[in-house]
Amino acid sequence: MSLTLQPVRVGTGSDEEGMLVFDADQRLVAVLTHLSDQYGEVSGHWYLEAKFALLDGLDHPTYADLDAAQVSIRQHLARGR
Repeated sequence: MSLTLQPVRVGTGSDEEGMLVFDADQRLVAVLTHLSDQYGEVSGHWYLEAKFALLDGLDHPTYADLDAAQVSIRQHLARGR
């Protein structure tokens, strides 16, 4: 399953660098935000800021990089089919 990432600014009040995550059918399935230095040991990681129905059951984890985020999201989407 392929995912498409689109850079976006996210109005979280602190960390604005984000990515929209679309599935193969171009449905928006998640919004990731890049964590700044204020988050200690997870600084630089990507946080699952928002998720939609296709990702029900997935908490709000952080990922070391965008590749890890995509792997997790793909796996979760595959289980839901």
